[in-house]
Amino acid sequence: MTPPDPPRRILIIRLSAIGDVVMASPLIKALRRRHPDARLAWLVEPAAAGLLRDNPDLDEVIVWPRAEWRALWRARRYRAWGIAVRAFIRALRRRHFDLALDLQGLLKSALWARLSGAPERIGLGSREGGARLMPRVVARPRDDARIGSEYRHLAETLGLAVGDFRMDIALNEEDERYARDHAAATGPYVVFCPFTTRPQKHWFEERWPPLAEAVRTRLGLTPMLLGGPGDTAAAARLQQADPRLRSQVGLTTLTQSAALIKHAAGLVGVDTGLTHMGIAFGIPTVALFGSTRPYLDTTRPNARVIYHRLDCSPCRRHPTCGGAYTCMRLIEVDEVADMLARLMNAEARA
Repeated sequence: MTPPDPPRRILIIRLSAIGDVVMASPLIKALRRRHPDARLAWLVEPAAAGLLRDNPDLDEVIVWPRAEWRALWRARRYRAWGIAVRAFIRALRRRHFDLALDLQGLLKSALWARLSGAPERIGLGSREGGARLMPRVVARPRDDARIGSEYRHLAETLGLAVGDFRMDIALNEEDERYARDHAAATGPYVVFCPFTTRPQKHWFEERWPPLAEAVRTRLGLTPMLLGGPGDTAAAARLQQADPRLRSQVGLTTLTQSAALIKHAAGLVGVDTGLTHMGIAFGIPTVALFGSTRPYLDTTRPNARVIYHRLDCSPCRRHPTCGGAYTCMRLIEVDEVADMLARLMNAEARA
């Protein structure tokens, strides 16, 4: 039996969210090693595109302008919407992809795999009816606690080497310079990433100021808040409680925030994409999980997860505690400060 020809044009589809794009990024290098001459593209929404654009192993980042299309539809500009959609699909099909990998596993991502025209399509845990559009579906692993375990499993299923399956965020020199200049102006700092999309994933606001004080007194470092434009009000409340708390919330692009994390002395954060970047860049990282638990094993010796399991956890999008968020309340300030200090001291001794 003649073995199938290796794919010449590969499309990775992981549209969102930022943290999932970060955790899926090891597939870029794994695919490049296996298919060094293939053209490798990634279809993504605008929010996470910056994390991929400067990756030397990607030939192209294709941005799906979902928000623009939604705006046209809501404005009842149906003709303009139809023209934009058809043009995007035609351009996608003109790339003649041989293989489409749907890492998101939703109907919308499966639809894009189908519309790409790729004859070989593989979905990762496809659901919402997306499996009907995928000739092959790879089930997500159930008992692997490692970060990005589902993407590792897919790589293994595809016969890719996973010996060095590390997250792969590429930054340009401008972003690197921004972070170096900031570090030179403020001195060594620890990044706090307190903000995310769901209240049940938050650690309580009153606990960040005492953690900031512990970082100053125990580690001699400056705590710094990072977050997006939608987090500015919450950041202002934290700064009101602790006027010495520095904040870059809403002042940086995503890639500038990534560069600030890369050059930080350490990071503490909840289940958000910025926290996963601390692990990606190999800095001492403490992740605080409760209603969600994307992983327990960071695969790095200088990164740990604090997670107090309850009978109801992880509840994900359906809390049953009536807003008490007990799983996060069980995480104490001293526990977090002690963990960060241990990781940073071990890093200094290494």
